[in-house]
Amino acid sequence: MERITSRTNSLCTHIRKLASSRSYRRKCGEFLCDSPKLLTEALLWGGKLNTVVCTEGTELPPLPAHVRTVEVPGEVMKSISPAETPQGILSVCAMPEQSLPEILPGKRYVVLDGVQDPGNVGTVLRTADAFCADGVFLVNACADLYNPKTVRSTMGAVFRCPVWSCTPSQLRELLTASDLPLYGAALRSDTEDARNVDYSRCAIAIGSEGKGLCEEMLGLCDKTILIPMSEHCESLNAAIAASVLLWEAHRED
Repeated sequence: MERITSRTNSLCTHIRKLASSRSYRRKCGEFLCDSPKLLTEALLWGGKLNTVVCTEGTELPPLPAHVRTVEVPGEVMKSISPAETPQGILSVCAMPEQSLPEILPGKRYVVLDGVQDPGNVGTVLRTADAFCADGVFLVNACADLYNPKTVRSTMGAVFRCPVWSCTPSQLRELLTASDLPLYGAALRSDTEDARNVDYSRCAIAIGSEGKGLCEEMLGLCDKTILIPMSEHCESLNAAIAASVLLWEAHRED
């Protein structure tokens, strides 16, 4: 195991940039995981580990031979970890290739439209994985999947559930080719009660908490659906809305 004691070491600089810059992550093709839990999930589900950094005295699980392992003092870990309270292990993983497929063979997908909070995006991915969705689409400037806050919120689902980024028109073309209807969660007079919808094969679109689905996405929906709630409540958090609909859909399986 290597040992690094300087905060200005090139690896430390690289990790800080991975934590802070979306463009740098894309350029390098790597992202950062900042907990022992995420390291365990990467090992369990075939995450492409490149480097593991730990604080002095931290016990690591068995790692593939090609993985670079580095030990650092606690103050160095604190300077490179994106978490306010570092958990002693940082992992650098390669981003998987996720080009758009020609067809979607699965039963159920989630579409996030302009959801910019990393915690919400990560929680939706975790929920989609829990309720056996076949993948998630990010359209219209959603939070970066590989932001450390997003990755942390997935609780390992980032290694299990496919995620694609695309434009609304690309999404519509792919759904049409796959014979999958698009249902949009919306507060409109022509919406159908979410409890009465056939979710056997579909994609479910969720907009941001502040704006909901944009007009372009609403225009692409085959129908809009409504989660019944009390009259004095205007809307649900995007991750909560996705959870309710995914659970409702999962009941049909």
